[in-house]
Amino acid sequence: MSGLRPTAIMSQSAPTSLLALNRYEIALVIITVFWGATFLIVQKALVHSDPFVFVGMRFGCAALAMMLCSLRILRGLTSLEVRAGLLIGLCIFLGYSLQTVGLQTIASSKSAFITALYVPLVPLMQWLFLKRPPTLMNWIGATMAFIGLVLLADPQSMEGGAGTGEWLTVFSAIAIAVEVILISRFAGQVDLRRVTIVQLATASLLAGLTGLPEARACPIWPRPCC
Repeated sequence: MSGLRPTAIMSQSAPTSLLALNRYEIALVIITVFWGATFLIVQKALVHSDPFVFVGMRFGCAALAMMLCSLRILRGLTSLEVRAGLLIGLCIFLGYSLQTVGLQTIASSKSAFITALYVPLVPLMQWLFLKRPPTLMNWIGATMAFIGLVLLADPQSMEGGAGTGEWLTVFSAIAIAVEVILISRFAGQVDLRRVTIVQLATASLLAGLTGLPEARACPIWPRPCC
């Protein structure tokens, strides 16, 4: 071993390291699995709940859980963090409310793929709003993502034109893309935990207020069989 040069040792271990996923990549894979599963779960839940009430409860529970775990850091909340949280929360409300309403009329798989349009939209909108032109790889990635999404979203089902559910989901993807851009804009200037609590609470409050006219204050769960 002592006779081997460092470059030789690195070249022998390189193939193994290239094939292995680090913990961050594994975390992203796990998050993607949960993200994909939520579309089917939400669609099933809409049988028993109004879309806006569901979104309000969904983000309200998340905001409460985050608040209970982060009471100490909330004391340092700044005006910039409140403004960032309100703007991001508005985008979350629009994105997830439109997506949830759309799920009432389209398949969960189609909703997932249309929602994922925010991936190619983000670099384009960053160019428009933040004056950050996409790189060549951004253009290639956005083009390939768009082509893949069109194919996976069953383009034959849209030959007669996209319906209301599809268009609502497209608008939700735009709102989510703006959300990602805003997070990028404020990152490094704010405490992300405090901003997360504000944005979750904002989304929950807006969705809850929107759902009030439906006169369905809470989900109607089926009674147990026994």
